[in-house]
Amino acid sequence: MVDRIIHNDPRTVAQAISLVENEAKECTDVLRALFPRTGNAYRIGITGPPGAGKSTLTNELAKYYRTQNCKVGVIAVDPTSPFTGGALLGDRVRMSDVELDEGVFIRSMASRGSLGGLSKKAKEAADILDAAGYNIILMETVGVGQSELDIAHAVDTTVVVLVPESGDGIQAMKAGLMEIADLFVMNKADRPGADQTMTSIEFILGLRPHSRQDWLVRIVKTQAHEGKGVAEVVTMIDQHRSFLQTSNTLVKRRKIQLEQRIHEIINEQWHFDFWTSERAAYLTEHIEQVFSRSLTPYDVAQELILHFK
Repeated sequence: MVDRIIHNDPRTVAQAISLVENEAKECTDVLRALFPRTGNAYRIGITGPPGAGKSTLTNELAKYYRTQNCKVGVIAVDPTSPFTGGALLGDRVRMSDVELDEGVFIRSMASRGSLGGLSKKAKEAADILDAAGYNIILMETVGVGQSELDIAHAVDTTVVVLVPESGDGIQAMKAGLMEIADLFVMNKADRPGADQTMTSIEFILGLRPHSRQDWLVRIVKTQAHEGKGVAEVVTMIDQHRSFLQTSNTLVKRRKIQLEQRIHEIINEQWHFDFWTSERAAYLTEHIEQVFSRSLTPYDVAQELILHFK
């Protein structure tokens, strides 16, 4: 399987991502074998509130990068139903322009309860695409607010997509989105209020403390459904990439991301190891005492932790 992924067999790439999504036993071995071949792709995150046109912009970016002979991998995350656990995976519908292109691989992934805008397994899926030779990976999140910011820990450049009429200028001024954006895109810029919203964001950006060595966050107007402004977005992404490379920030950013990945792997494994049937039964047996206030949650938690140790 690893050999076929390295030689970019699309069917095997899809199978490997499915193994990762389903947490199959062999997925860790596959990821371990592929890891030395990762680190070559440039990862771009597309995030923003619902209805901002993220999928349309992702589609247009994929088309543009193909004109530059780049192989493009797309990971599009759709919200999961809280009732069935499934997802409509509707992003594929809005990417029909590039779906049949052999140089583009599109994978829709369900968020599966993740609150950070990104599927829990999206980073591993990106590693598989990286090892398969896709040199541009676009990762599109579900619609997010100010705190669902997983994407910033998974990509090299974060693009925050906004629209004029939904109050996104105010939302962007809140700490989360403002801090993670390397580039703002004002999509549907032909609609009323676009210039006013852009002016508001530029004003707030101007108030942020920064030195000459810092990256200056820009705002680009687009009408993604018509392909307008997409070239300018790519130019800004390229400029940000050059800045990261020349300032050695790309290396630092990726090292931090790898540290976070190791924390995530350990936390996930510990969670799996901790909740044996015996400890789950202990919790069930004592929950009535906690409810009646004869025991505190801290007592039960401490006992479980001591048992684990």
